[in-house]
Amino acid sequence: MKQKKKTILIFLGAALLAAGSPVLRADDVTDTVDEALKAYKDGDYSTAAASLDAAAQLIRQKRAESFTQYLPAAPSGWTAEDATTSAAGASMLGGMITAERNYTKGDASVTVKLLTDSPMMSAMMMMMNNPMLLNTAENGKMERIKSQKALVKQNGTDGEINIVVAGSMLVTITGNGVTAAEMKAFAEAIDYAKLAAAL
Repeated sequence: MKQKKKTILIFLGAALLAAGSPVLRADDVTDTVDEALKAYKDGDYSTAAASLDAAAQLIRQKRAESFTQYLPAAPSGWTAEDATTSAAGASMLGGMITAERNYTKGDASVTVKLLTDSPMMSAMMMMMNNPMLLNTAENGKMERIKSQKALVKQNGTDGEINIVVAGSMLVTITGNGVTAAEMKAFAEAIDYAKLAAAL
């Protein structure tokens, strides 16, 4: 009887390990890749290609969702909305992955947006690295925020901060009805080292 119980416990333990293993557990991506592989083996190349495209889109969506953890929490007195994400392939405007969150305090509002895998990056990198372009960027000025180059614009109570992280992600903070100090507080609340490591 003891041996039988031991065997059952071993079986249950193995089942739980399998259920918790990312390698063994099926998900939408692996299921779609399996569909593509089956279609390919069956000679159905159209379905195989479509399934692989679908799997790539699912991966982009998962990548976008993974970036929401790096959006800052709401500062004291502010309310944070649920984060939203989007993911587009190269066929859509060159492709891009975004994660963003809106914050409000009375009539004031701030949006923090993370963007990567976008052709917009090259234009922003050119601006950040060229002082002549920077001087004509709608009165923008270069500052350092947590050791990151930041293009800061403030026009009364409207502001925008752009920061390029690890050369491949653009962090954009836009605000309405806010002070420059409030804008910088949002920029300083982001862990850029962890964000760069995730890219």
